[in-house]
Amino acid sequence: MKKFILGLLAVSPVLASAQDLEGLTTLLDSIGRLVDLALPIVVGLALLGFFYGLAKFIFSASDPDKQKEGRSIMIWGVVALFVMVSVWGLVNFLGNSLDIDQGDASPDVPTVQGL
Repeated sequence: MKKFILGLLAVSPVLASAQDLEGLTTLLDSIGRLVDLALPIVVGLALLGFFYGLAKFIFSASDPDKQKEGRSIMIWGVVALFVMVSVWGLVNFLGNSLDIDQGDASPDVPTVQGL
């Protein structure tokens, strides 16, 4: 309950129209750019993890325990890639289905006319 009250107090200036919402637009743009930068890196790391598991599996042909470890790393790499690509596809599908503009432009933040 305390978190809810603190959250309500944090957005109360916005609710009272006492704050300009340009900061919110800037924040959303920054988060979008950060996600755009991080996404290829994270997918690349998952792909690198898969290939690391593959190399470990191949080069440890004589040791079944290391092969099992390499197989496990490969499986988790494939799972990570599948989840990331699936979420990306689902977001694009829903955005296109609901006719949501997914361009580089920041969203229009509703404002209240000055009194």
